[in-house]
Amino acid sequence: MGKNIVEKILAGHLVSGNLAPGTEIGIHIDQTLTQDATGTMAYLQFEAMNIPKVRTELSVSYIDHNTIQIGFENADDHRYLQSVARKFGVVLSRAGNGICHQVHLERFGLPGKTLIGSDSHTPTCGALGMIAIGAGGLDVALAMAGEPFYLTCPSVIKINLSGRLQPWVSAKDVILKVLEIFTTKGNVGTIFEYGGEGVASLSVPERATIANMGAECGVTTSIFPSDELTRLFLASQQRETDFIDLKADDDAAYAKIVDIDLSALEPMTAKPHSPENIGAVRSMKEIAVDQVCLGSCTNSSYKDLVTVAKILKGRVAHPDVSFILAPGSRQVLDNLARDGYLASLIASGARLMENACGFCIGNSQSPKSGAVSLRTSNRNFLGRSGTMDADVYLVSPETAAAAVITGRFTDPRDLRMDYPQVAMPEQLVIDDSMIIRPENNDNNVEIYRGPNIGAPPANSALPDVISGQATIKVGDKITTDHIIPAGARMKYRSNIPKYSEFVFENVDASFAGRAMTLKEAGKHNIIVAGLSYGQGSSREHAAICPMYLGVRAIIAKSLERIHAANLINFGILPLTFRNKSDYDTVTQGDELEIAAARKTITEGKNLMVQNKTKGMTFEVNCSLSSRQKQIILAGGALNVRSQK
Repeated sequence: MGKNIVEKILAGHLVSGNLAPGTEIGIHIDQTLTQDATGTMAYLQFEAMNIPKVRTELSVSYIDHNTIQIGFENADDHRYLQSVARKFGVVLSRAGNGICHQVHLERFGLPGKTLIGSDSHTPTCGALGMIAIGAGGLDVALAMAGEPFYLTCPSVIKINLSGRLQPWVSAKDVILKVLEIFTTKGNVGTIFEYGGEGVASLSVPERATIANMGAECGVTTSIFPSDELTRLFLASQQRETDFIDLKADDDAAYAKIVDIDLSALEPMTAKPHSPENIGAVRSMKEIAVDQVCLGSCTNSSYKDLVTVAKILKGRVAHPDVSFILAPGSRQVLDNLARDGYLASLIASGARLMENACGFCIGNSQSPKSGAVSLRTSNRNFLGRSGTMDADVYLVSPETAAAAVITGRFTDPRDLRMDYPQVAMPEQLVIDDSMIIRPENNDNNVEIYRGPNIGAPPANSALPDVISGQATIKVGDKITTDHIIPAGARMKYRSNIPKYSEFVFENVDASFAGRAMTLKEAGKHNIIVAGLSYGQGSSREHAAICPMYLGVRAIIAKSLERIHAANLINFGILPLTFRNKSDYDTVTQGDELEIAAARKTITEGKNLMVQNKTKGMTFEVNCSLSSRQKQIILAGGALNVRSQK
């Protein structure tokens, strides 16, 4: 039996376990990436391990998220990251150089290698034939320390592509079709591997869009073959020597095969307020549009932006549309300028933003009240844009350009113009002057710490009896944006006591105060949730801040992969209802107790939860590996490491 691409890479990096889907494995990590919103805490955790230098082949620290500097906090974090990079041998991509996923794809990604990043869209580099996985910052810190990365051995689903995209249909429409098929839940523990003759028609930037948004399905990662188009992309980056040919064997096996005919796709959109809420653009019936945001790590490549520039040439944005442009990297911006497309876009009314995450994470360009905003980004969760009553739609660059022209939701096929063909340049302008490479790590470097930067908070060992309250009860598809907001609150990510004040701010603003009162009274907080709890971002603060507030357990119908791993890393029990109907029996404020927790977890048994308010008991699943049990019992991964 032959091997698929995933099996080939995992087999070459396996440190512990066997490649049996559903079991825990540990893999060696070649590369890591962090970004400034999650990176500061990751490096604080790395510092706590007392290791003189990172032990990976390459670790890159990107400054691309908290680039809006109102107040001192973000600037202090950036100086901290620069000093840490110099001290510990980390490459630093400075603010203004671009979004981590775009820059890593351009300058660092390698076929056949492993990468984990403290950002859920790290799978973007799967476009190059990498196993690239989003993870919590502590997992990334451990990888930088030379520790294996542990995950559930995935089952591999092949997405078999045939045909080729028709004019005005793009890679964004491919991944929206995948989301329509798989939705955002129920895909934990799987990897999408793309294959079929249709792959050869997709450039690396197009593959990157598809791999990036696989994260919205909740899969571990997505991956494409490394082929002739990969070689050409690397050659354009002056990195052709990094190329290796990597494809699945003809007789490779898969858990499932799903066929998608590229030629049958049409322009699509993800409607408010979830990436799985898919519809055809033509069905939107020309809804009036207030804002169009072009960019983000999903659709901000040279190819994407040149396509839009050609569509808009000689036209000016509709007077009712605010047109936002955020190139994905300085390299993209330089090449747009070289080839005249930047001037064309600005002449069309584009408002040029930083080469940064910006509008996607809600820290700039929030739309007006009640606005309709079309965005080429990857998430449209309620309130993520910074405007709670805005309707955000996810669309392709082509559909975005059509709305810029007409001021309405418009199928780009109705523009009555020839579709502009854009070929990737054989040679791009390359300028790495905004990347600081440490020649030699200097242990005498003084690390800069501003007043907003604090040490990672410590948790205590798991008590034998968890006794407290169902402090909040939430429904299905609660995202990490719901748990701990981004946007204006992101500048507090280095200050856990302050950031914790905003836990569930947009769901129940009284939660943080209620939870802290219970903690100070010696009681535990328990969160009760529905399906797919912890969707979205990899932000470990959605675990750290609840831990700081005294949360000891999450009881949900189901949990998403990265968030469940983060909960374990910080000593919070990730539990699921054995009978999902028991969710309905719990009311917010009920007194709950889990007795003999340590003994039961050690024995590998399920736990019993006594609802003292209702006078009833229900069973919860506690599925932990031996390694995870050790972490939970100790109160977190840092506690385990300090005991070694």
